[in-house]
Amino acid sequence: MADPISTRVGHAIAKVLRIDLAPVPPGDETDQNDETVYSYFEHEPTAADWFRGHTPTVPQVRRYVWNIFPFLHWIGHYNVQWLIGDLVAGITVGAVVIPQGMAYAELAKLPPEYGLYSSFMGVLIYWFFATSKDITIGPVAVMSTLMGSILIRVQAAHPEIPGPTIASALAIICGAILLFLGLFRLGFIVDFIPLPAITAFMTGSAINVCAGQVKTVLGEKAKFSTRGATYKIIIDTLKHLPSTQMDASMGLTALVMLYGIRAACNYGTRKKPHRAKLFFFLSTLRTAFVVLFYTMISAAVNIHRREHPAFKLLGNVPRGFKAAGVPKIDITIIKAFVGELPVACIVLLIEHIAISKSFGRVNNYTIDPSQEFIAIGVSNLLGPFLGAYPATGSFSRTAIKAKCGVRTPLAGVITAVVVLLAIYALPALFFYIPKSSLSAVIIHAVGDLVTPPSITYQFWRVAPLDQRMYSQDLICRYPFATTVRRYMVANLGSCPQGEAVFTGRILMPGPRWWTKQLRILYD
Repeated sequence: MADPISTRVGHAIAKVLRIDLAPVPPGDETDQNDETVYSYFEHEPTAADWFRGHTPTVPQVRRYVWNIFPFLHWIGHYNVQWLIGDLVAGITVGAVVIPQGMAYAELAKLPPEYGLYSSFMGVLIYWFFATSKDITIGPVAVMSTLMGSILIRVQAAHPEIPGPTIASALAIICGAILLFLGLFRLGFIVDFIPLPAITAFMTGSAINVCAGQVKTVLGEKAKFSTRGATYKIIIDTLKHLPSTQMDASMGLTALVMLYGIRAACNYGTRKKPHRAKLFFFLSTLRTAFVVLFYTMISAAVNIHRREHPAFKLLGNVPRGFKAAGVPKIDITIIKAFVGELPVACIVLLIEHIAISKSFGRVNNYTIDPSQEFIAIGVSNLLGPFLGAYPATGSFSRTAIKAKCGVRTPLAGVITAVVVLLAIYALPALFFYIPKSSLSAVIIHAVGDLVTPPSITYQFWRVAPLDQRMYSQDLICRYPFATTVRRYMVANLGSCPQGEAVFTGRILMPGPRWWTKQLRILYD
């Protein structure tokens, strides 16, 4: 068959230009004029070539394993000066985490000892994998509230499953998911979570938690839910004020004392800067002091009327790790809360990564988000073997730890020793802790998470769409959402109108809101 006209024209042009169109066999490096010609023959890639190119080398594997255990990088340089700083920070945080842990366990609808178990395992395990020296792992208000909501819903459908069993199973599954993300170095996904949504979620959660605790502070006898919409909780609380009991005397005065001590210490710091360290420690230990003070009052009032106390008490707290053992996990339990897994994982990682990045910027170091995923994952994966429920980084305790001059993550071991002593030595004292005073501790701790109006104004100045998304998430959605789950799915899952993409205000190292909160606690 004759060649097409285009081919013949091309050959003619090539002949005029003296271009040789004959194919050159591989390896033939000379032409007709004995001039050197370099040819290239591309080898067809195969699946074996792809696996060979992506298989890590021995040095890469060694470096990967080395980076999984960051404590190996600094443990050889540990010295007495670091030990002193870690001792002070560890003991101080331990005194704070004991009452907070039991209070947050009440939020999670679990017996108070499970808060101590979570506090112990979190600080004990985290230091092996930590890239942040300041973070303290343990029970937090937002996760405890979500845990309580999950328990209520699951037990409504499966009343035969105990609450601690559900909590332990959820912690293990969440820990396994986060560990998987960390091992595959997927920590970058947190950079795609919009900052306004996080801020609105933290503020809305804090308001909801505070509103739900007012009933316990006042000791209202009326039966109404404190897990519903925020506005309904506030209306029901005001409606049933006449049912207030003697608990209000222990709750309201404890709340006033907590804020009063902090205000007095801040005033003393301004007036006498040379004693700022003393006032800081007095302010830091105010929670432990208030709980101990009201426990003494409660013991004096109720020591001869344990069966019929004048106000609600925390009750019996068993000595030691009574819940230690292999957690029970089966298909029925997993199916009961599988719809809550994404939200639980998001809550665990958001607060932890945001806080650790902020403290890293303040204290001039950088964290590895993927490694922090591993740390949270292992902590929640192993914690349930001693009875722990899901735990993550705590903002208030992390701020205290940083201000105490912590030097290394090893301070967590000191905190674990303090908690361990409380678990074995103080259960008899815990019986007399007033529940209303613990609720006052929760309100006081969570109140600092509410975003001040100045930050909202900064959102408006930087990007009006950011402020719009924050306001609509906080005002329109959260008060009318019946659960934290719906709120989180609405804000972090759908992001209507693509605002998270258009505004570009994603979670970056050291967001301004968390830095502002640091100043509030430092003051």
